[in-house]
Parts: sequence; structure tokens; C-alpha cells
Amino acid sequence: MILEAERVTVPVAHHGEGPYWDSSTGRILCMDVLAAEIVVVDSSGGLSRCKVPSRAATVIRRRRAGGFVIATERGLIGADDELSTFEPIADVIDDPDFRTNDGGCDPLGGFVIGTMAYDERPGAGAVYRVTPDHRVVELLSPVSISNGVQWSGNGTRVYYIDTPTRRVDLFDVDPHTGAWSDRRPHIVIDTARGYPDGMAIDEEDGLWVALWGAGAVNHYDAKGRLVESISVPGVTQVSSCAFGGDRRDVLYITTSRQGLTPDHEPTAGAMFAVRTRARGAVASEFAG
Repeated sequence: MILEAERVTVPVAHHGEGPYWDSSTGRILCMDVLAAEIVVVDSSGGLSRCKVPSRAATVIRRRRAGGFVIATERGLIGADDELSTFEPIADVIDDPDFRTNDGGCDPLGGFVIGTMAYDERPGAGAVYRVTPDHRVVELLSPVSISNGVQWSGNGTRVYYIDTPTRRVDLFDVDPHTGAWSDRRPHIVIDTARGYPDGMAIDEEDGLWVALWGAGAVNHYDAKGRLVESISVPGVTQVSSCAFGGDRRDVLYITTSRQGLTPDHEPTAGAMFAVRTRARGAVASEFAG
């Protein structure tokens, strides 16, 4: 089955990434990564932009402290509800040749963030976990372009994308420490269907995988079988997706115009959306 997403904004990002549904305010947020800005779309479709201290990859709610946690170029910072004041949380990397790239929170409240080299050289990155008490623990290395990460509904498994592998891999998760083990392939993306990038997960442990270079999001069931594909018209560089809306049944999709000339794919960088028959899983928040 093939569905088609609808464009819901003008182009709002040069390199759109990390969509996040803020259920407390009914807003969808996404990152304009290299511009160091968070784009906010409210319930009426109004747009605003919030400047952050450095290039940023991910924004997620904080459970106890309130406000948000943001993965910046080399670490985590906290932000207030208005995304206007900031405080340091943890430094993850200190090499100017690297940056963070996509992440999420596990059911224990840890923040998991991957890294990549700016020149995208193979095997230079890693995946880290920032614990609720702000310790930084390496989970996985080496990786090349760390992208989507999502946890199963019962918290015992994690799904992870290192884009050049063209796979979604599956790990077991330690219920006490959040550590990963027993890596194995879960989904293999055919070479004709682009590269897996960011992804979302639904209540049935189905994965919705953005396909960079293919202009689509693929939906796979809990066993890794392709169920349907969502076409994103006029755009090839589909970067990530997240469920939102009052019933968590709207899939928001970010896109990028990175590397494109001004007259090529004029709607690249816009946000798209499609109503699905699935409901997204409730995203975990950072406990630190």
C-alpha cells in the first residue's frame, strides 16, 4: 500500500531533523540543525523559530526539572518552556570535527545520543547514554552516521540505525542500566529504496523509517515486514518522522535541502504529515 503525505508548512529548515510532538502544548517541534534553531509549529499552523547556543540535533521534554533537554553540537543542555534560557547538563564529545546526530530517551529516563564526523568518515562515531544523574556512558562503537533510535513498548529491546549499513538493528536492553547487547539485523533496506535515517515507533512496535534519497517513509510491522510506504511528494531527502496530534495518529515528516541548488526541489525543507491507522507510542522523557 502507498500513501501520500501532505505538505503542512513552507520550507522551514535547510536541514530539518528531529521532529518532536510536545503533547503538553499541542506543538510539533523540529531542528534546523546547521542553523542552530528549533522550528515550532503551533496548533493553528503558526511558525516560530528559537535560537539555541550551537548546532542542535534533538529536543525532548524533561520529566522532573521541567522544560526541555536539547542535544547540541557536542553535548546536552537544558532549556525552559519558552526555549529562551539554557543551562549545561553534560558534555558528550569535545572534538570540533564531530557533532551529535539524532537521539532519544529510553524508558529509564536516560538520554541516548549518537555522534558522527562532519566529513562522514566511516566508523568515527559512537552512541552514548547520559544518565539521569548526568554521567556519560558509551553504549556502542564504532558507528558512522548515527540516526534513528527507538525502544520497544516493554523496554526490553532497542532499534537502531547507522545509516550507511542500510539496516535497522535490534539490541537487547539491560533493564537496570540501559546497556545494549546482542546486536542483530531487524530490517534490511533494499539498495533501490534509499538510506534509512530517522524513525518513529507505534504502539504495536511497528517502525516508520524515513528513507533519505527515496522520498518516502516505510512502515514495518513488529516482525520487520514491510506494511506500507508513504510517498513524500517533490522531495527526495526525507530525514525523520514522529507521531503527534491529539490521538498520536498523525505522522509528521521532516525533510532537507542539504546539498541542493536553490531551484531544485523547491519544497525541500518543509514539514509534511499524514494521518495513519496506527497510534504512536508515548515517547519517554529525560529524567535528569
